[in-house]
Amino acid sequence: MSINQFIAMALVEKMAALRTQEYLEQHASRGKRDKFEKALSKVGNNHPLNENDIAIK
Repeated sequence: MSINQFIAMALVEKMAALRTQEYLEQHASRGKRDKFEKALSKVGNNHPLNENDIAIK
């Protein structure tokens, strides 16, 4: 891989990360805290499954 390819790849990855952050910030700004809390209250207080409790078929 040449240095130019390396720089180009690094630039593309950085731009993708920035676009993702922008998208998440925009999406989060549309959210409503009360709706989040209402949905979260429906989840319950279940504990995560232990890996030994998961049946492998």
